[in-house]
Amino acid sequence: MIEFIPIIMFLVICLVLVLGYPVAFSLAGTALLFAGFGVIGGIFDSSFFGAFPSRIFGTMTNVTLIAVPLFVFMGVMLEKSRLAEDLLINMALLFGRRRGGLAYAVVIVGMLLAASTGIVGATVVTMGLMSLPTMLKQQYDPALATGTICATGTLGQIIPPSIALVLLGDILSSAYQQAQLNQGIFSPKTVSVGDLFIGALLPGMLLVCLYLIYLFLITRFSPSLAPPANDHETKVSARQLLTGLMPPLLLIFLVLGSILSGAATPTEAAAVGACGASSIALLKRQLTLAQLSEVVQETLKITCMVFMILIGATLFSLVFRGYGGDELVQSLFVDMPGGKLTAMLIVMLVIFLLGFILDFIEITFVVVPIVAPILLMLGFDPIWLGIMIAINLQTSFLTPPFGFALFYLRGVAPSSIATTTMYRGVLPFIIIQLFVLCLIAQWPQIVTWLPEKIYN
Repeated sequence: MIEFIPIIMFLVICLVLVLGYPVAFSLAGTALLFAGFGVIGGIFDSSFFGAFPSRIFGTMTNVTLIAVPLFVFMGVMLEKSRLAEDLLINMALLFGRRRGGLAYAVVIVGMLLAASTGIVGATVVTMGLMSLPTMLKQQYDPALATGTICATGTLGQIIPPSIALVLLGDILSSAYQQAQLNQGIFSPKTVSVGDLFIGALLPGMLLVCLYLIYLFLITRFSPSLAPPANDHETKVSARQLLTGLMPPLLLIFLVLGSILSGAATPTEAAAVGACGASSIALLKRQLTLAQLSEVVQETLKITCMVFMILIGATLFSLVFRGYGGDELVQSLFVDMPGGKLTAMLIVMLVIFLLGFILDFIEITFVVVPIVAPILLMLGFDPIWLGIMIAINLQTSFLTPPFGFALFYLRGVAPSSIATTTMYRGVLPFIIIQLFVLCLIAQWPQIVTWLPEKIYN
C-alpha cells in the first residue's frame, strides 16, 4: 500500500483543485498533510525538507525566470494601453473588404497578443471583449466567431515568445540534465528556453496558416457565415495603417529576432519587449499614470501567481519523491508493453485530460518534472517533447466540455450565444490542432530542423 502513496497524492491534489481551492496552497497543503502523516507513521523521512530552502533559493537566482514578469508586463502593456485594440482595428480595416476579413484580423492580432502574454485566459477574454461584439454586429456566424476567438487565444501555448514556453523550457532543461545524469552522462548537454522558442516557430506558424486556410475555405463556400464589412467601415489611409500596424509588429519581431540571432537571451529580449511596449505607448500618447499603475499591478498579480504555484509545486515534488514517486513512475513506464511509444501516448493522454482541470502552469510545474526525465531517458528529443506537450495542452484547453478557453469566453460572450454553439465553433480548430500534433509526431524534423540549422 505504501508504494502507491504517490499515486494517491496525485489523485488527491486533482480532487482538491477540482473543488476550486487555490492551486499554490492546495499543492503545498496536500504535500504537508501527506508528509505529516508519513512522519507520524514512520514511513516518510523529514530530511527531504532540507532541500526545500535550496530549491527556493535556486528559483530566486534563476535568470531565465526573470523573463516571466517582463513578458507579462509587455503583454499587459499592449492590452491596457489600447495598443492591441488599435492593432485589431487596423487589421480589420486592412482585411475588411474581404469575406471573413475580421476573422483573419482576429487570428493575426490574437497570435501577436497570445505570443506576448502566453496566458490563455487573458488572451481569450481580451479578444472576446474587443472583437466578438464587432463580429456579431457584422452578422458573423456565432459559432465561427467564438471558435476563431477561442482557438486564437490558445496560440499563446506555442507561439514564441510566450510565458508557457519560458516555464516549460526551464523545467525541461532541469529534466534533461537529470535524465543524462541518471544514464551516467556526467557532461550533460543542455537545452534552453531559446531552443524551445526556435523549435516552436515552424509548428506555430503552421497552425496559424492552417487557421487562415480554414477561414478562407469556409468563407468561400459559405459566404454568409462571414460577410465583408461595409465600405464606409473600411476606408483607411496608408499612413493610418502604417502608424497602427508597424510599432507593435516591429516590437514582436525585435524581441524574436534578438533571440533567433543570438544577440540576446530570452530574458534580455523580454526586457527589450517590456521597454519597447512602454515606449510605443508613450510615443502614441496612450499611456497615462493610471494605466501604468494598472499594468504594474496586473503584472505583479500574475507574476505572484506563477511563483506561488512554483513554490507549492516544489514542495509537492519533494514529498512525492520522498515517497518514491519518481521510481514508481519510472518502473511503470519501463515495464509497460509497447515500449517508449506506449509510454509517450499515455503521458500525452494524461496531460490532455489534466488540461481539463489544471492550467498550464500547474501541469508544467507538477506533472512535467515527474514524467519528462523518464521520457528523455527513453530517447525522446527534449525540444520535440516540449513542443508536443505545448500543442497537446493547447488542444486540451480548447476541447469541450471542459476546455478553459471555452469557459473564459463564456464569461464575456452574450447570453444569446448558446454554449453548444461555441462547442460547434471550436471543433474544426481542434481537428486542425490534432492534425498538426500528428504531423509533428510523424515528422519530428518540423520541430528539430530549425534549431539544428541555427546551431549547426
